[in-house]
Amino acid sequence: MIIRVKVQAHSTQEKIEEMGQDEYKVWVTAAPADGEANKALIEVLAEHFNIAPSLIRIISGNKSSRKLVELDIDAPIQMDDNDDDTAE
Repeated sequence: MIIRVKVQAHSTQEKIEEMGQDEYKVWVTAAPADGEANKALIEVLAEHFNIAPSLIRIISGNKSSRKLVELDIDAPIQMDDNDDDTAE
């Protein structure tokens, strides 16, 4: 899935708002220097979509506030050992 994202860096809080179909505005506390805001963006998106950060890739706009981002939401979900619902 590919989404459009408008990033607001240096915010007082991290949050995400859906602006339209496949279009989001994301606020991150990180500064837009040395890729810190991009890393924070990936973390916020990963939490929002409940996927691993490694499944998110910025396609275009690495040095812009407007980005195209690819989310590999069809990847198989990895369950860790702590998610086992069986009683011991």
